[in-house]
Amino acid sequence: MNRKVAFYTLGCKLNYSETSGIGRLFNQAGYDTVEFSDTPDVFVINTCSVTENADKKCKKIVKEALKVSPNAYVTIVGCYAQLKPKEIAEIPGVDMVLGAAEKFQIVDHITDLTKRPKAVVYNSPVNEVNQFVPSYSFGDRTRTFLKVQDGCDYSCTFCTIPLARGASRSDTIANVLEQARQIAASGIKEIVLTGVNLGDFGIRNGNREDRFFDLVKALDEVEGIERFRISSIEPNLLTDEIIEFVATSKRFVPHFHIPLQSGSDKILGLMRRRYKRALYADRVTKIKAVMPDCCIGVDVIVGFPGETREDFIDTYNFLNGLDISYLHVFTYSERENTLAAEMAGSVPGSTRAERSKMLHILSDKKRRAFYETQLNTTAEVLFEGDIKDGLMHGFTRNYVKVEVKYDPILVNELRTVQLTDISPAGNVEITEAEEILVH
Repeated sequence: MNRKVAFYTLGCKLNYSETSGIGRLFNQAGYDTVEFSDTPDVFVINTCSVTENADKKCKKIVKEALKVSPNAYVTIVGCYAQLKPKEIAEIPGVDMVLGAAEKFQIVDHITDLTKRPKAVVYNSPVNEVNQFVPSYSFGDRTRTFLKVQDGCDYSCTFCTIPLARGASRSDTIANVLEQARQIAASGIKEIVLTGVNLGDFGIRNGNREDRFFDLVKALDEVEGIERFRISSIEPNLLTDEIIEFVATSKRFVPHFHIPLQSGSDKILGLMRRRYKRALYADRVTKIKAVMPDCCIGVDVIVGFPGETREDFIDTYNFLNGLDISYLHVFTYSERENTLAAEMAGSVPGSTRAERSKMLHILSDKKRRAFYETQLNTTAEVLFEGDIKDGLMHGFTRNYVKVEVKYDPILVNELRTVQLTDISPAGNVEITEAEEILVH
């Protein structure tokens, strides 16, 4: 009987993609992947350094894992494992900690499942982490997250990711195309391109060999994938040629997620972002000029050191005036070994929370306003397999979330539907499933 392995992933889409890649390594080594609750022999917990209270979450998951399977071998990987390996090794029940360079050799490291009193740690310095390891997520029948780039050469003052993942590096275009074809052959219809700094795609061995735009053009020719979605791209790397190409693309959808972080030029300077807000506004204007129905998501951080009430109001008013569709709001939290953690002007926790709440309300307002512009139009929806309260969901090309009564025949199907109303849950209602099927 094969040994069993279970996974738990914290953090970003890139982590989910890498967990799937690690899962395939275990499967090739003869392990069966099982649910967390199915008494596995090995637990692999993929951690995040951006997530609030990373240490508490890690401890809790380990504790729950050992309740499920007291003799299981517990391995911790991911960004938090690279940054704080000794801290993690002290968590009761942890058997192995693998850094960024070692996590993809996990099967080689786990040769003996005997639990010992002290965890073993394999953790190279981050400047030695220079190999690109491709991966894509699996398990969702509808879409997959395909990792094409890793690491970051930017030095934003709030961010630990360069310390956790190393320098910017990428896959080759030929490899990415091959993986896209494999994904298409599995029946998945949508690929979300992911990376730490996706727009910086094209660096290998420290040299720029391609551009992200070259990858986009090549992927647009891949047969069998209906949709490519760009997960997140820095405003200074989102060029006119990318925007104009997506506007006329067969497969790239009209949806951009563009980190802003602050609408105050003063705070952007303190963050060491590589643009001012005028450039950000210009990118939004350019997108909407060629794709009026494009969905634009924004990352924003509240409570950064030195952010006065006036700076926050500046950000709020800037966002309120932008033609955007939703916000991802992050409350600033201090990270060890970052310049921001040493900066003066710390914002009280209660003020951070209040500002976060204001932007969450603004996000809800923006999303509803965007959805209202889409009502009484027809759109192509890719339906997903989730069921909640008898309803299933799907997304239009421009990321409008629709809901309809669950019908198993619709799972992973593309249907042209009429967007009719906004539901109490804030999603868009469409014509009934029976009517959809006639299309």
